[in-house]
Amino acid sequence: MFELDTRSRKPIYEQLVEKLKQLIINNVLKEDEKLPSVRELAQQLTINPNTIQKAYRELESLGYIYSLKGKGSFVHPIEKSDNVEELNKVREELKRLFAEAIYLGMTEKEIESLLHEVKGGQKND
Repeated sequence: MFELDTRSRKPIYEQLVEKLKQLIINNVLKEDEKLPSVRELAQQLTINPNTIQKAYRELESLGYIYSLKGKGSFVHPIEKSDNVEELNKVREELKRLFAEAIYLGMTEKEIESLLHEVKGGQKND
């Protein structure tokens, strides 16, 4: 599925959360798609199952996945209007990143190009 950097200063569970978020955001993992079980993913990545469980709990608290007792974890269908608070956080972070990019010399065209690149991996509304 993906690889984690065991030499990174970033904790493994945070790397796992970021990788799974990217797979969900880029529509590689579809709405209501079943995620690998904690045990399966732990074996595949050769890491402790508790680390996987912690990442899954984090993703669930962020609204990216949901769990069904005895069935597993699934990608949560996103209702755009349900995420007002999260959208506001993302907007603020984007503003900060845009300001930094412009300060470092990135042009509006380059930013626009990045947006189109990202949208290319998304499904259309």
